[in-house]
Amino acid sequence: MHNVHIIHIVGFEFLLGIFKREVNMNFLFVALGGALGAVARYAISLIPVKTEFPVLTLITNIVGAVLIGFIVGVTSSREGVSDNTVLFWKTGVCGGFTTFSTFSLEAFNLFENKQYAIGGIYVALSFTCCIIGVLCGKRLASIVRI
Repeated sequence: MHNVHIIHIVGFEFLLGIFKREVNMNFLFVALGGALGAVARYAISLIPVKTEFPVLTLITNIVGAVLIGFIVGVTSSREGVSDNTVLFWKTGVCGGFTTFSTFSLEAFNLFENKQYAIGGIYVALSFTCCIIGVLCGKRLASIVRI
């Protein structure tokens, strides 16, 4: 019984440390951004495209890469951007919008269905275009004045 009491106190103190007002606001900004990103991703998935190639996921991930590059470029070169703004856009919106798990599943399914050429092109385009997208987003951020 004594050990349970100690664990309870240590656990309670740990939880108090995590859920300070400041941290609660961080979770709130991430959650709000994540909801916005997820809704945007879902909206893109409703575009009627009939192809074996997972073009909508590819487009979503490229747009997300450009967006996160832009966010990093804008926030790293300007003072006064709050941590909550960065959490909202980078962790929340981009995290909720991009679809690495969907990309992974679609690539796996293409290879599993012996569509090796389409799968290889999809993987190569995803990595290449998303890395270039981050670069473009960062360059755009250095041009645009917000």
